[in-house]
Amino acid sequence: MNPLYVGIDVASHSNVAYLMKPDGSKHSVFPIANSKAGCQQLVKRIVSAMTGNGLSEMKIGMEATSIYGSHLVYTLKEDFSLSAYTKEIHVLNPKQVAKFKESYDDLPKNDYVDAYVIADCLRFGRINNEVYLGDYRHEALKKLTRARYTAVVNLSREKQRFLNTLFLKYSTFAQEKVFSDTFSTTALAVYEEFESADQLALMDLHELTEFIKEKGKNRFPDPDAVAKAIQKAARSSYRLPKTVNDSVNQVLSISISSMRALEASIKQYDKAIAEQMNAISNPLISIKGIGPVYSAGIIAEIGDIHRFKNQASLAKYAGLAWKQHQSGGFEAENTPLIHTGNRYLKYYLCEAVMSLVRCDTEYNSYYHLKYKEVNRAQHKRALVLTARKFVRLVYCLLSENRMYIAPEER
Repeated sequence: MNPLYVGIDVASHSNVAYLMKPDGSKHSVFPIANSKAGCQQLVKRIVSAMTGNGLSEMKIGMEATSIYGSHLVYTLKEDFSLSAYTKEIHVLNPKQVAKFKESYDDLPKNDYVDAYVIADCLRFGRINNEVYLGDYRHEALKKLTRARYTAVVNLSREKQRFLNTLFLKYSTFAQEKVFSDTFSTTALAVYEEFESADQLALMDLHELTEFIKEKGKNRFPDPDAVAKAIQKAARSSYRLPKTVNDSVNQVLSISISSMRALEASIKQYDKAIAEQMNAISNPLISIKGIGPVYSAGIIAEIGDIHRFKNQASLAKYAGLAWKQHQSGGFEAENTPLIHTGNRYLKYYLCEAVMSLVRCDTEYNSYYHLKYKEVNRAQHKRALVLTARKFVRLVYCLLSENRMYIAPEER
């Protein structure tokens, strides 16, 4: 095999392409615009190099750069002019390229050198699998599930910021968890509608009880006890200077609006994802507790299950694999998870597992078994091990395209 190696250093406005001959010598290096016209120019230069050197195979590589290389990958994958040649497209981990570059002592840092290093990395062959672009329905679904993931992460961060600010206004509320759900409708109404701890502490107990009933829609079994607990917490909370208290109230109000907006956007994503899943085969939906959203996140990131040779390779792709630490006769018992992997797939697998633990007796027993084996990081360890077990089920169902049957139903 004598391929042409094409290293592309991608940026938002322009790219640099380095075309390397099979023996490692330079064919050409040139800048191109990161646009449709620039990509067409790149294709012409590649075709010219292929025909001029009598080559029939090419390997194209670029670093993962968020969205800036997406159009380039799609265009190179679909371009008719390149269809006559055997073609591989690789999106490389920047850490891998940086480590490879360390083997060169005297290389400067610029776009042209970076393009050369990528091409040379392709030539040595120690690279990841070819970039996967299969069913575009999966790509479309991936945009929604990844956007939802971002919204969930932002909501989690906003809730943490809210709790930090809440401690300033009602320190005892945060310490004693007066409400079972800190972010319930009733709790948020208390935080938002009372200006200070003094106002809440001095309020008539009957009026506060009626307030709790109204905001809780009469769902509290003992609203009077809740009102007493709220007043007790308000009385024991620290007091803030009025100027600081007013600013804290503004921050809490804005934070509550942000959380509500994020929750509304997540619901919209869930609806759009469920609609997209109607057109995609989904054996995972047969698992009790795994709805269309979690199954969509898993299927979108996996794509064609047959591109993974076994369940172990799928687990490694999801970042659910452990580093080996062995030397001579020593074999470490505690080994860390690998730092690479698809974080979106890992997230949806772990979220699905927590739902599965609540609904499936087999996974519930396995999770609690692993939870009790150690005395620290119990939940994290049990979650990851249960997710690793779940990967085997996902691989089996998707590769055989069959539905799941729970243990009690077998």
